[in-house]
Amino acid sequence: MQISEIKLALEKLHASSFGWALSCCRFNRLEAEEVLQITYLKILEGKALYAGEAAFKTWLFAVIRKTALNERRKNVMRSLILSAGADRLPRDSQPEDPIRAVERSETQAHFRQALNRLPARQRETLHLVFYEQLTLQETAEVLGISLGAVRKHYERAKTRLRELLQQSENNYGIYWRRENNPGAV
Repeated sequence: MQISEIKLALEKLHASSFGWALSCCRFNRLEAEEVLQITYLKILEGKALYAGEAAFKTWLFAVIRKTALNERRKNVMRSLILSAGADRLPRDSQPEDPIRAVERSETQAHFRQALNRLPARQRETLHLVFYEQLTLQETAEVLGISLGAVRKHYERAKTRLRELLQQSENNYGIYWRRENNPGAV
């Protein structure tokens, strides 16, 4: 692929790439932005090369995932090094972002809690299939695991998410069943 074609593909896939980066960064917006920027730089500088063996989107999502994992490792090391004196530093109080305020609605909070209670691999699988609309085969390629493993993670994630949402419904009166919410899992 030529650099102009790569740039065009990156622009076209930016919204879904950012959604995947958010998922890989546990919905931390700043981390996701940084991961995506680093990913784009890797691609444009030729450090990550698209060989054409998979769909461009599949390859891009794999690069984003690996970059997020590397950045998470770096951040853990930084926090361990800096944690000794961090509690003595004053904290800045910043106003809450309006987008975050909306995300904190009760229903979304319960859904997010249910998602966060899933194992990471199951959560990643659901994100790729539902939000990014990848096939199970493409999801397997992004995650670097077999198709059979993706199928297992996918089915187990849906089953466990239903159980967690049912508990939430019973505890908080939020209706997740398909009769009341056709878009529910």
